[in-house]
Amino acid sequence: MAIQVRSGRDPESIRRLISAVTEAVVTSLNTPAPTVRVIVTEVPTTHWANGDVTLAEAAPRNGGQP
Repeated sequence: MAIQVRSGRDPESIRRLISAVTEAVVTSLNTPAPTVRVIVTEVPTTHWANGDVTLAEAAPRNGGQP
């Protein structure tokens, strides 16, 4: 599984994400956990855009939240 998230999340949050995705794949596909590969890529907020507005640009308008 390849997952992209905005950068800046704490390592514990990323670890919980990996565990939750692994469990979801194991449960839904009835496959052993060791066969599940999870790759999390953190993308800087300056490199992620919605509708031509980067998350970094949107943050001031959203109370500082990307």
